[in-house]
Amino acid sequence: MNSNSKNSASGDLISKKPNGKDAVSSAAPVKPSAASMKPSAASMKPSAAAMKISAAPTIPSAASMKPIGQSGVSGDSSSTKRHGKAVVCSDVPSDNSDRVVFFKDVTFGPQEDELRFRLIHFWEAKHAFSKILMGLEMLLVDAEGTVIQGFIPPSRMDTYLRHMKPGSTYRLTNFFGSKTKKVYRVADPDVTIAFSWKSVLSDLTDTSTWFPEDRFRFHGYEQFEAACDLKGDLYVFIADFIGHIKLVNEQALNESFVLDEVEIASDRRILVHVQTHDGPVMKLYIWDKVATAFCEKFRSLGKPPSVIMVTTVNPKRLGGALSLSSLSSSRVFFDTDVHQTREYLAWLESNSEVANRVNAEIVTKAETATISELLTYMKQEGAKVAWFECTATIDDVVRGSAWYYIACGGCKTKATKGPTTLMCRKCGKTEITGAAEYLSKLSVYDNNDHASFVLLGDTGFELTGKKASVLVESYYEANEGSGDDHVVPVPQVLIDTIGQKRTFVIKISKHNLEGKTQALTVTKVLPLEVPALGYDLAADVVVSPTADEGVKRGADMIVSDDAKRAKSG
Repeated sequence: MNSNSKNSASGDLISKKPNGKDAVSSAAPVKPSAASMKPSAASMKPSAAAMKISAAPTIPSAASMKPIGQSGVSGDSSSTKRHGKAVVCSDVPSDNSDRVVFFKDVTFGPQEDELRFRLIHFWEAKHAFSKILMGLEMLLVDAEGTVIQGFIPPSRMDTYLRHMKPGSTYRLTNFFGSKTKKVYRVADPDVTIAFSWKSVLSDLTDTSTWFPEDRFRFHGYEQFEAACDLKGDLYVFIADFIGHIKLVNEQALNESFVLDEVEIASDRRILVHVQTHDGPVMKLYIWDKVATAFCEKFRSLGKPPSVIMVTTVNPKRLGGALSLSSLSSSRVFFDTDVHQTREYLAWLESNSEVANRVNAEIVTKAETATISELLTYMKQEGAKVAWFECTATIDDVVRGSAWYYIACGGCKTKATKGPTTLMCRKCGKTEITGAAEYLSKLSVYDNNDHASFVLLGDTGFELTGKKASVLVESYYEANEGSGDDHVVPVPQVLIDTIGQKRTFVIKISKHNLEGKTQALTVTKVLPLEVPALGYDLAADVVVSPTADEGVKRGADMIVSDDAKRAKSG
């Protein structure tokens, strides 16, 4: 089985969730009374119509699934409990050979029956604000293909966690059927398998029983759109997503693409523009430990992936557009990780012209705003990094300082001078070929307001039609006696833009929100007939509050999105 989880709990660093509710664990078991409660015969079989798997499971009868005596892990053994703490038992034989049940038979309350299942995934459940560990959440599947949630209280995690491995199969006896809270439910049944004070978990070595490796429930754009911003039961509107990648952190993928993991670790999120077949493009926000798993898997591939699948994503509407957000229970899969991604990759390779028919730049067009609205937004409490379209007239081009910078020819990050060569910290290369890129400040106005806009990289080319590298090279060819430290004057082609009324895509950066600079970064200059959102170089290069301070790396440009996100469990 392919899984993003290892033997340590995943899902840490969960700060907030999109539905604005505190994230707590699904259920903690209640200590049973001395009199045991037998489960009722009422069936609680969940609907599985929307949860497809690659092959139908072989369903053995309950009588044929007899447990075997073997070593196991016990939350409490009557003879081995020490000072009220759980211990690991050396031998836990089973005497419940006729009490093996499926998940559909689990009822509320303490139960002595035996469950057999595959552990799909587990993650830590932490409080959204206090960060207090609430317990360990699990996703389990039985031989009938029913998926259910499991829960281990924090006081018992040390006992069981070191024996648990995603993809492995287990037996569990003496558990508690606990009510799953609707706002944290990531599986169909409304009962959670909670480990109680006397639960016994052991490996299932009987290979005659077949368990599905995983279960997925995919939604497309229309289904996510219909469920967007719903309140209440989390399971009603979360689902799994599969599609292909258009942009990662506003950058198109190519062979030289490198993830800025320093920036991602600081922001605790990754923004991926995704598309399913030829449908609309959506923004997919991947958070915290799921973002870390994304980076690890991305790096291990050795080249940018084409297909992405993320489980348990939450649809939201941000800036009027449908967006998807990962949860602590989410997992990430790429091109050939699982059968579903391999199938999609085969489709993508056979239908590349269909997949490329919808332009991500057009679908993800930014909201429009005036200069006054931009300046007001920057001062709002709780404002976050955002992109807007703003139409303004160029009043002047700021002169007297450098209008370009020397960038890495591959990733366009500002190059660093080494002892004898230029280096790139982002690419990790100690010798690169530098190229001039635009870094020009414009004074613009609309109606009664003025502002400073900064052109970075390709945005200067979009405005002037001339590449900065060509202009700089032409200047030095015409002025052969000029040294390397000579200040190249602002080119005439840039000065000629004064008086033009253009539409700009503007990024409100972390520096703007913190009041460090009022200069607004331009990420694209739009042709009036084809408005589109393009490559965002601002993530790599930022402008200092004063022109003579030059430029610096922008690893902290993007502030973490502080919209509340639902914590499963």
